[in-house]
Amino acid sequence: MGIPAWVWFVIAAVALIAGLVLLAADRTREGSRNRERMRWADLRGWQFVEEDERLAKQWSGGAIGYFGADAAVNVVAGSTFTSDGRRPVFVFDIEADGQIPAVVVAVRCNRVHPVLVELWLASVPFQRADMPELLGPVGQRYAFADDPEAARRVITQELVDAADALGGDVGVCWLENEWVLASSAPQAGPSRLERLLRDLGEIADIVDPFDEEAGGRHWQGQQPTTGTQQGQA
Repeated sequence: MGIPAWVWFVIAAVALIAGLVLLAADRTREGSRNRERMRWADLRGWQFVEEDERLAKQWSGGAIGYFGADAAVNVVAGSTFTSDGRRPVFVFDIEADGQIPAVVVAVRCNRVHPVLVELWLASVPFQRADMPELLGPVGQRYAFADDPEAARRVITQELVDAADALGGDVGVCWLENEWVLASSAPQAGPSRLERLLRDLGEIADIVDPFDEEAGGRHWQGQQPTTGTQQGQA
């Protein structure tokens, strides 16, 4: 005996209603995040724009490449003080395939980094098609770089310690061009973003010190013996 047509109609109606409810919930969360970010920017005297299609295209590494960011939304632009002076900053959600998988915090240095370095939490499934070369574990994270030899000159023990202190909600911290960036969960609020900005400011001071003579003890990690270690993290 076949299932009556009205049953299929009810199932379709329930599925439609559930989809509309989920869509409304997503829009409510997005609207709340938008307003919260706008109020935060206003309190800090920073600029806020709802969307910037070009901003995310400044970078290709870290969370930008991992999620395939299409645009930056809920963008805050300003500057913050670090021990080595004032540095420009961006805070924005990345949008990919209509979803917001992460919020990115970026602090600008005064010079371009000689190498792309990505520091991923070992708990993150960090594989992607164009992943930089795996260097190995550094503290609580795994290091990747597009130039291993240059990366070993950049990765000091001080940098490793600072990256470890970022917290377990920061999936990746990376150096690209003249920026230090990190990504966190999209629900991260202003207080968490403030702390992350301070922590990234400290990392910026480490890799871009005001004193050109400053430097740290370089990390001397071992080369991975096989390419399969990337998937074991």
